[in-house]
Amino acid sequence: MADDYYQILGVDRSASAEDVKKAYRKLARKYHPDVNPGNKAAEEKFKQVSSAFEVLSDAKKRKLYDEFGPDAEKIGFDEKKAEAYRAYKASAGSAGAGGIPYGAEGVDLGDLFGDLFGGRGGGAGGAPGGFDIGDLFGRRGRNAGPERGEDLTARVQLSLAEAVSGTERQLSITRPGRCSTCSGRGTSGPVSTCTVCNGTGRARRSGSLFGSGGACPNCHGTGKAAPPCPQCNGAGVREEQARLTVKIPAGVQTGSKVRLSGQGAAGTRGGPPGDLYIETEVAEHPLVRREGDDLHLDLPVTVSEALLGADVRVPTFQGEVTVKVLPHSQSGRRMRLKGRGVPSLKGGAPGDLYLHLQVKVPEETTAEARAAAEALARAYQGDVRRELTL
Repeated sequence: MADDYYQILGVDRSASAEDVKKAYRKLARKYHPDVNPGNKAAEEKFKQVSSAFEVLSDAKKRKLYDEFGPDAEKIGFDEKKAEAYRAYKASAGSAGAGGIPYGAEGVDLGDLFGDLFGGRGGGAGGAPGGFDIGDLFGRRGRNAGPERGEDLTARVQLSLAEAVSGTERQLSITRPGRCSTCSGRGTSGPVSTCTVCNGTGRARRSGSLFGSGGACPNCHGTGKAAPPCPQCNGAGVREEQARLTVKIPAGVQTGSKVRLSGQGAAGTRGGPPGDLYIETEVAEHPLVRREGDDLHLDLPVTVSEALLGADVRVPTFQGEVTVKVLPHSQSGRRMRLKGRGVPSLKGGAPGDLYLHLQVKVPEETTAEARAAAEALARAYQGDVRRELTL
């Protein structure tokens, strides 16, 4: 596959969770937008790396991905739907009880699940193991009343800077829209004798998903049904492309959800649409660490700045500030910039930015630097490691 997640991270399919994490961190540092400003190719690569890590770092998602490949995303990494699919394959005599690999025999989970939003074929009944394929695929009886559309989830990746300041995203999503031919009813023409059960209201088809009995899934036992809409095949919805502008509020973190009311799957038979939830994933920053709403940054200072004190410039996500480094500051000394952290999603006070001083010695030793260092060494009073015991 062109977008195989293992290939994207450059790891074997047998790679350990730690190997996956190491590969992600290496690539994230290389392609992070903050390291490659304005580089669209690097930004796209970073998104691919983040998506791959999101799946392969989650044991449950990785297991389904290994079994179904990209089709695992089409079923939302839902184990219940995956089990129903396995049962379907077993009942059709096309796979063993141990499951099948994705792509086997040309079967695509998106097709089988009607792209997760209503089936494309006729009605289907109970699958082995107590699962109802029609319910799991979103196919309801055509004589039922209006039903609300499903809630959908889309994921967006953000940089830490975007999470702190808030941003907008232009999203292009594929979702089930209301069928224009039948206005979402799923039917076409007058009600007549059900052609699936011939008016008996019972489904008895040996060797099929209907099992050996039960109510007809087409007419729900009434014996009467209207013919399905020829455009949506009775689902009441048809796949559509939608472009949305999403405002991401400041303060989100990985796992935060933004709700877009009425932007989910279209309802059937006149029912209202579901909602769309935007789930955020905030990438690690190469320099700044986040702990809740607080941020932490290592601040390099020179030996003279640490010894004598100085005013130094510090970048923050709200703009550059000048801080005063006190004389005789040691490496590890912590300074707090109040309110320079992450805004609170709940409306409380924003977090703080903590600076951790890191004293840096010169990278090159000149004769002048050596003389200064020797003079500085004589200024120490006793062994600096005298209290270092284990």
